[in-house]
Amino acid sequence: MRGRHVVVIGGGMSGLATAALLAHEGAVVTLFEAHDEFGGRAGRRQRDGFRFDTGPSWYLMPEVFEHFFRLLGTTARDELDLVRLDPSYRVYFEGRAEPFDLPADGAREALLALDPPSASRLGAYLDSAASAYRMATEHFLYTTFASLRPLLNRTVLRSLPRLLRLLTEPLDRFAARHTDDDRVRRILGYPAVFLGTSPRAAPSMYHLMSHLDVTQGVLYPRGGFGTVVDATARLANRAGARLHTGHRVERIVVEHGAVTGVEVSGAGRTRHVPADVVVSTADLHVTEQRLLGAEHRTRSERWWRRRDPGPGAVLALLGVRGELPGLAHHSLLFADDWDGGFRAIFGPRPGVPRPASLYVCRPSATDDVAPPGHENLFVLVPVPADTTIGAGGADGDGDPGVEHVVDDAVAQIGRWTGAPDLPDRVVVRHTIGPADFARDFGAFRGGALGPAHTLRQSAFLRGSNASDRVSGLLYAGATTIPGIGLPMCLISAELVVKRLRGDVSTGPLPEPGTEPGPSRSHAARTPAEPTAGTET
Repeated sequence: MRGRHVVVIGGGMSGLATAALLAHEGAVVTLFEAHDEFGGRAGRRQRDGFRFDTGPSWYLMPEVFEHFFRLLGTTARDELDLVRLDPSYRVYFEGRAEPFDLPADGAREALLALDPPSASRLGAYLDSAASAYRMATEHFLYTTFASLRPLLNRTVLRSLPRLLRLLTEPLDRFAARHTDDDRVRRILGYPAVFLGTSPRAAPSMYHLMSHLDVTQGVLYPRGGFGTVVDATARLANRAGARLHTGHRVERIVVEHGAVTGVEVSGAGRTRHVPADVVVSTADLHVTEQRLLGAEHRTRSERWWRRRDPGPGAVLALLGVRGELPGLAHHSLLFADDWDGGFRAIFGPRPGVPRPASLYVCRPSATDDVAPPGHENLFVLVPVPADTTIGAGGADGDGDPGVEHVVDDAVAQIGRWTGAPDLPDRVVVRHTIGPADFARDFGAFRGGALGPAHTLRQSAFLRGSNASDRVSGLLYAGATTIPGIGLPMCLISAELVVKRLRGDVSTGPLPEPGTEPGPSRSHAARTPAEPTAGTET
């Protein structure tokens, strides 16, 4: 790989991570980001003393971050100031005055205490989640699927009957077999939203998500998720990658079936940048439909029409006067009409559920991200992936469809969490809608996260990270393998390295100073503890 010229398209987390790893391998890497700052969906916004993250807010799978940093010769402790959240999150259930807190310590016992008659079944569910997580990280998340032979090992073959059951049974049905309590069923099912789908459509293999919050706990990088972006960009620079903002790739240049470079506009001109390899971290739909000529596209229009884009989202960044003790750092509000809410988002006649099951992040509970005497809120309302819902704006100037969703959400949060005057205390308001995701990130149909993790869009069915028609064109990011979320974006960058090396192994790359081998998985390794003195 040393000396090969690589162009990376996009400066989100997957693009920065790809640039860092490839430059560390000795490639000559140039990255182009169309916007004026790095981060992509993991963006940030500042106004009137408030500092908002505009995207990811859950720091899960800490061992994936740690592994990525170790590949680059550093550690999460050296690059980030991590705080362990307690409670990990709070849940409000419609019609119930008291919320449920998942504590940092004793989380398993607290969850089982919600449904004592089902304690043994719930315990088996969590044990199964841990086992499924180990299986995923050791055999599926870190493979390019360029060859299926490494998957035909004794462990996978022995587990095949169980894997088939987990892949074919929906998550909601699997959870319902382990608990009779609707509250627990919702807690176990809601992670499907972060996978871009519903509990009814997600394979029960994804019950592994419960291992992340219940068993591993939830961390937070002090300073916000922009510090994770900054750390990754810093490491890419340190490795020798050249990173450019304000430069848009207009076209991937292909000659005789192989990439030869890209055309880039920026600084008042358009130029050709030669490359041996191009890694696009743009939305796959953008890469194929805008950056490639028709003869070089792998996927047909019929294929795209059948694609599930996952949910859209309406986001609200709120600066609030006064305290909001009813909200934890992470809070979930679950509506009574649980199944109806998902039908509204994913059903044949999509619409915005009212009331919605929604998510609220209050980083000011942990971090200095608001002026004294104020709170900082990030509100996410899942909606259909539909750009006609509209775009957001500042202080109520967004499209009516978006602003009405936010009005309802703010009032709902106030009523449910003991702050009925919340709408009157909002002093800063910025909203974001599906049309913003489509315009700013090229998100397919305005989806907020990426293609849904349904059975047809998971693992090798999600699609290859290398073009079938263009030699030297690779993909990374949430729209390719392994999927949605910051940890998956880091893994997708590693899969680019493996693809270029011709490495078809199923586990993570060996870290410096370690011996390669199938037993050297980081799945069960204890992640680095937060820095002393930063726990809340």
